[in-house]
Amino acid sequence: MAKVAFIGLGVMGFPMAGHLACEGHEVCVYNRTPGKAQLWQDEFAGEAAPTPREAAQGAEFVMTCVGNDDDLRSVLLGPDGAFAGMAPGSVLVDHTTASANVARELAVIAAECELGFLDAPVSGGQAGAENGMLTVMVGGDESFYRRAEPVIDAYAKMIKLMGPVGSGQLTKMVNQICIGGLVQGLAEALHFAQCAGLDGQAAMEVISKGAAQSWQLENRHQTMLAGKFDFGFAVDWMRKDLSILLEEARRNGAQLPVTALVDQFYSDVQAMGGGRWDTSSLIARLKQRS
Repeated sequence: MAKVAFIGLGVMGFPMAGHLACEGHEVCVYNRTPGKAQLWQDEFAGEAAPTPREAAQGAEFVMTCVGNDDDLRSVLLGPDGAFAGMAPGSVLVDHTTASANVARELAVIAAECELGFLDAPVSGGQAGAENGMLTVMVGGDESFYRRAEPVIDAYAKMIKLMGPVGSGQLTKMVNQICIGGLVQGLAEALHFAQCAGLDGQAAMEVISKGAAQSWQLENRHQTMLAGKFDFGFAVDWMRKDLSILLEEARRNGAQLPVTALVDQFYSDVQAMGGGRWDTSSLIARLKQRS
């Protein structure tokens, strides 16, 4: 068992930190909104700290799961940041979906402080976090990875080292490219089935047993047909992720025409008031335009 700090108690971080406590790790949490930290304490009987620095003091591992690059810098850097409280030899594991550049930037600073750094974004959504069944894509030094892997295992079904620092974030970008195209394809398929007078549910039952099968089809087609989107991974978050990966593509020369188009479709959903809807709400845009 390890002494762990967990910084960021959103829909993902709250249950992830909870799994660590339930596994027997000694957990201290920090959240920008203290009330959320208190709720976590009430449920899991861990500790809470008023600053990231104080949460990180004495921790062997510090996990972060915040919103974006700037949020990550704000909780790690400066006199009250986690880096200031971490002891030499401890390891920072960042679960934020952020840019590969900020991972590399922070890894340099961590090394100067004699700290380990792993960028380790996750996939699996809120349900995966709550059930401890996340996929974790890791970038960083193998020695740090081997030390952190048993701790990360508390909320993961799959953990893999993808390469040097930044590789975890790049792999998460690959994940989001796939999801964007799959959800748009599923939305169009369901919309077509309905316009053609087919039973959309029956159509999905048939094609899910063939080459069209996917996680999105299995887990989202019923709610898409019902027009229910008040759950899951929000459109606003997806657009943040797509913005990061499209910027990376401009740097590395990758051609992502479908992803760029889907990003614009999500912009349309935001204009419809669906920024907090689940990403499967792409079908709502098609229904509105038919």
